[in-house]
Amino acid sequence: MSDETVRTADMRIPGDLTKEQFMDRLVRVDHAGEYGAVRIYSGQLAVMGRGQHKHTLKHMLEQEVVHKDYFEKAIADRQGRPTLLQPVWHVAGWALGAGTALLGERAAMACTVAVEEAIDEHYAEQAAQLGDDEAELKQTILKFRDEELEHRDIGYQNGAEQAPAYPLLYGAIKRGTKLAIWLSERI
Repeated sequence: MSDETVRTADMRIPGDLTKEQFMDRLVRVDHAGEYGAVRIYSGQLAVMGRGQHKHTLKHMLEQEVVHKDYFEKAIADRQGRPTLLQPVWHVAGWALGAGTALLGERAAMACTVAVEEAIDEHYAEQAAQLGDDEAELKQTILKFRDEELEHRDIGYQNGAEQAPAYPLLYGAIKRGTKLAIWLSERI
């Protein structure tokens, strides 16, 4: 993940992750991201749940719940653990969703675009690192990535780029998402 490499036992150097450590991080961070996405869409629905985007937000939330549930099961199956930052993501995700929705529908869609583009990059990197021994997980990640890209496209189609101060909002949310990914892998 990121700049760390998983190497075979004979190629490992100090600081390299073992395959087990890599997989533990992968499942933990993906669960954290999907948990955060559920909280973001829940926050947006709390504010915009009676507006024109009600059904769209519910659709995206339902997909994120499926993703989260998959990684919760994967954590249990692999005897891993969720991130210790989950209580932070519980509050921060909802606050981000509700806060951007309070700024307006376009700001909420800008949030969706920023988060989903960061997740797209993250999932693409993970898929490239998974081998044939993790084919089912790789296919699931690629399927979830397609659904995240669908969410991003919905954001663009609903005026994300017309949000007030879009470049600033987009940049801050995308950088925050990447930081949350980095932290959730490790903590």
